Amino acid sequence: MTPAGAAALREELRALWEDERPKVVEVVSWAASLGDRSENADYQYGKRRLRQIDGRVRFLRKRLERVQVVDPAAQAKRDQVFFGATVTYARMSDDAEVTIRIVGVDEADADRGDIAWVAPVARALLGARLGDVRRVRTPAGVDEVEIIAITYPGG
Repeated sequence: MTPAGAAALREELRALWEDERPKVVEVVSWAASLGDRSENADYQYGKRRLRQIDGRVRFLRKRLERVQVVDPAAQAKRDQVFFGATVTYARMSDDAEVTIRIVGVDEADADRGDIAWVAPVARALLGARLGDVRRVRTPAGVDEVEIIAITYPGG
């Protein structure tokens, strides 16, 4: 995971634990004090939301314990595609240029062009150099792509 991705997970954990959870606990306590909990929507919703928050907090804590943070700016071999690289490639099938950034699984966002390192496109590109042609499996079939640019943050 990139340092920015790890920071985003830490911030999500902090926001859930320090901001949202105390507010939900307050609502649940207030709703419980009203009496009949079986027909109290605030109580029912609040308890459900607490379970969701606690589940996400457990997930984030475990994930952050075992995550390996890799700073792409520290990459020495900048002429090859590795984790954290921003890669521009041309598809041979339609000559379209596509730019992606190879990131950790938790950071992937296809709409922004952030592709998880385990995705078929990223796995096909890893280790490639400028001008290399790689075969990429997509839902539409196999396509060939040519690497036309490789950049890393801070470089």
